[in-house]
Amino acid sequence: MESDGEEEAAVTPGTATPAPVSGRLKGCPELSVDSDMREMAKTAAWSISSSKPGNGVSSLRDDSLDTYWQSDGAQPHLVNIQFQKKLQLQLVVIYVDFKLDESYTPSKISIRAGDGFHNLKEIKTVDLLKPVGWVHVSLSGTDPRETFIHTFMLQIDVLTNHLNGRDTHVRQIKIYGPRP
Repeated sequence: MESDGEEEAAVTPGTATPAPVSGRLKGCPELSVDSDMREMAKTAAWSISSSKPGNGVSSLRDDSLDTYWQSDGAQPHLVNIQFQKKLQLQLVVIYVDFKLDESYTPSKISIRAGDGFHNLKEIKTVDLLKPVGWVHVSLSGTDPRETFIHTFMLQIDVLTNHLNGRDTHVRQIKIYGPRP
């Protein structure tokens, strides 16, 4: 796993404290973030690499866990989030459900950041172990003083799916940054 030498953490159900899990994330049934963070992507421009009819980018942002984006075709399966100005971002939270989606469930994702498509740089690669629920991916670096990144754009790339699935299902994506 490539995560800049940092151990990832997942939230254990029933607690708000992350528990280390050697780079593999399983998910948490409830969405829980610190009160000093806010959702930053409401006004962003969202695009995807492909989708089945009726399962497009709007399904990622409709606040329903019953709908999902479904890619259509060969990889890469990309979600692009472009902001109007450079923002401080701390956390990407993705809802995926292996029990419902099986081979459509991502097993490895990459998160890239940059000023635009021309200079995206990978900042995290995360393995997902049969996740059910909200998966929290911190955007901070290995330096404890780096609690957020400054960026105009994020790209989430589904690198592989469970059971060698071709297309992917992602039910929700939230992007969080510090409150002003």
